[in-house]
Amino acid sequence: MAKFQCNVISYVLQRSVDITVVVPSSTIPEALGGGPVPTHRVEEKYPVLYLLHGWGNNHATWCGYSNIELYAEERNIAVVMVSGENKSYRNVPGGDKYFEFIEKELPEFVVNYFPVSDRPEHSYIAGLSMGGYGSLLHGMSRPENFAAVGAFSAAVKMSQDMDGEEDEKKNLDIYYLTDKALREGRKIPPLYIACGEDDFLYEANRAYKDWLAEKSVEVTWVSLPGYAHEWRFWDKQVEEFLKWIPRTDGYAAKGVRKV
Repeated sequence: MAKFQCNVISYVLQRSVDITVVVPSSTIPEALGGGPVPTHRVEEKYPVLYLLHGWGNNHATWCGYSNIELYAEERNIAVVMVSGENKSYRNVPGGDKYFEFIEKELPEFVVNYFPVSDRPEHSYIAGLSMGGYGSLLHGMSRPENFAAVGAFSAAVKMSQDMDGEEDEKKNLDIYYLTDKALREGRKIPPLYIACGEDDFLYEANRAYKDWLAEKSVEVTWVSLPGYAHEWRFWDKQVEEFLKWIPRTDGYAAKGVRKV
């Protein structure tokens, strides 16, 4: 796994932002021989997961507390993690335009600097807690941009505590955005929603899952006893999410790599 830690000047945020990008590369078993000749030449651009952190975390936290680098290497997928601060991945009134940054500038930067696909069918978004809210916010606002959306212990009702005018807050409400996309006839990507049964956000996640089922939206629901709002759960779920996502890229048929 090649790991890049970048500090980039953002034209949307008008300041620097920290980003971590992990991209599959030659593994030690491959380098030792016994198979195809190792090479750093990329024959096909990699599918990509935009992975969002939770409240109080940053671009490096997923790599620090989970095995995301291992899982991504095994499954030949690039992963992009960005410091979203505590801004909920939205445009803050009178402040940072994080929604615009995540939607437009981040993918633009990634696909132009790394061997990563810009095709929606090869693009995924997921996150935990505040990042789970962010993945739903972007996935429901722009469902055509992603092949699947993952929300782990998501702060589904986070918009209720946000400042802003009523119309602005409405466009931050996950229920409203989902319903709006359905009314407009836009195809909702497959959803993977997971929450530990001891998590304080469990009931909110279960309620959203039930509401989606009533709307005939395709959703995979994972509910596990004995887990609260914790990294043990999120590490398990990001691995399961990568196993679960629909893959149509050329790497999918190659199976799981030995790392």
